[in-house]
Amino acid sequence: MDLPKYNGNIHPDEWINDLQTYFNIKQNLINIDIVISLVDSTIKLPTGIDNIEKLRNALKEDISFTVFKNTNKRILQSLKYNPERKGGNTSNFISNFRKLCYNAEINDVEEQKKFLYKSLPNNHFDYISNEFYEKMKNVNSINELIKRFEEIVLEESNLIRNGSIVALKHVATGKYLSSVKNLCYITGSRSQLVFIGSSEPIPNSLWKIEFSGELAAYTDNSIRLRHVKSDTFLGILYCYYDNISGRSIRDYYKSPSTNHTEEVVMMDTTGMEIGNLIIVN
Repeated sequence: MDLPKYNGNIHPDEWINDLQTYFNIKQNLINIDIVISLVDSTIKLPTGIDNIEKLRNALKEDISFTVFKNTNKRILQSLKYNPERKGGNTSNFISNFRKLCYNAEINDVEEQKKFLYKSLPNNHFDYISNEFYEKMKNVNSINELIKRFEEIVLEESNLIRNGSIVALKHVATGKYLSSVKNLCYITGSRSQLVFIGSSEPIPNSLWKIEFSGELAAYTDNSIRLRHVKSDTFLGILYCYYDNISGRSIRDYYKSPSTNHTEEVVMMDTTGMEIGNLIIVN
């Protein structure tokens, strides 16, 4: 291990801690003259420095330390969080965030909250943005701040978003909504039928959820469900042109035996909305 030199690109406290570790490993007393010789010659130190604490204070009073702190603060201001699904790494992000706060000497938790909130990308992370300040109430340490942030990130990673593959479980029976390619009703619509299938999710019970935006809101989004295996959409209505009225009519097929509305998957891959599906949690 070589003696680390100081050129203004490391926090003085960290540099001195590294030196103390070095001398402890060597089981030697710190020689202040040797330590001073490790400071870059462009940094002018006052005379009379005869111990580590005086050296620490002198380094912090030098303009290089002001530049160092301000540089780290500017980097912190531009820091952006990306979740793992977008190629990010939460562990690396938190490590960088804490290091930048340390280097910039930003120790106030409320100020740290502001920088952490600012790091959230507004264009696709609305959930975290909305939850952030509610979750951060009564946080009074950086460890608690990071713990709450990780909880929010974990919750967000489990949200259903546009393009997610889902399985829909029927509450009363515990079975999953399923369909099989080319297995069709023999009357009525004669379209590919939908049924309550296995009590475990299987390939035929997987659906791709589609809607505008990344995350759906209960009041603002209509969704479509595309059956993964057959690449067709779930729907309950069909359209036909009425020559008498001169307009398109939407209607439903009824089961001839039960008079229940048939739920089908339709060979419509245009992305048009086929019907509205309400999911009750």
